[in-house]
Amino acid sequence: MERLIPEIVNGIVLGAFYAIIAIGLSLIMNLTGTVNLAHGSFLTLAGYLAFTLIQRGTNFWLALGISAILTVVIGLAVERTLIQPLYKRIPLYSLLLTFGLALIAEEVFRLIWGPQSVPFSPPASLQGATIIGDTVLPTFRLAIVAVLAVAMAMLLLFLYRTRQGLRLRGAVLNREMMAALGINTQMLYMMNFGIGIFLAAIAGVLASGLIGLSPTMGNGLLMPAFITVVIGGMGSIAGSLVGGLLLGVGQSVTTLYAPAASEIVTYVLMAVVLLIRPRGLFGEEGLFG
Repeated sequence: MERLIPEIVNGIVLGAFYAIIAIGLSLIMNLTGTVNLAHGSFLTLAGYLAFTLIQRGTNFWLALGISAILTVVIGLAVERTLIQPLYKRIPLYSLLLTFGLALIAEEVFRLIWGPQSVPFSPPASLQGATIIGDTVLPTFRLAIVAVLAVAMAMLLLFLYRTRQGLRLRGAVLNREMMAALGINTQMLYMMNFGIGIFLAAIAGVLASGLIGLSPTMGNGLLMPAFITVVIGGMGSIAGSLVGGLLLGVGQSVTTLYAPAASEIVTYVLMAVVLLIRPRGLFGEEGLFG
């Protein structure tokens, strides 16, 4: 039990990463039909921007906020100039485009910051351990869970308690009706894409301090995030949360007892869920609707 509890905490941290990235992916796919394979590149970009700011003496939390905003600005520029013209085409076009953007971004990261990992450490105040009962847990991992939980809570408040959030949800259900009512759907597309990139940017900076910062960091988190979307159900925030936690805890606990199977368990969980609920746990025809 002494070894199991820390692994469960590690799994919750990992699952929170998967969930917040998956929510961003799901928001973008649900409204625009875009399969954004460049999503991981925005994670990595935010990490490198925060690293550069911290190297110049910026506070970690301030660097987190600034890098997230800068990443959103760059993401929206990419969305308006390259991705937006493909919204009315079949999803294959945007998939190929974002795949190419991901390859280009990875090479740009190598040219600017080098091909190797760079030293990205959490702030001194978050280093060390926190004792909860009889369990010793890394302080930075607990801080990550807290930050990601706040980000998810803010997203839920925006989507369910603001006019723009309600319009965004309405556009997901029926874009044509929202346009007929005189609502600028292109602005909703921009807002939706920006929210997804913002969530990815926060996850990217925090992940850099946890697993290290390298040109391929974001792409390593992207596939589990896609699997999280599949398990939870397309467009479901609750599904992304549950799916992320299932994957994260499943991987961590499997690593403790059967390290060789830690990668396989991801695909086993996905296969089991799809056999029972083809649209995912919280999908349109899923268990929870």
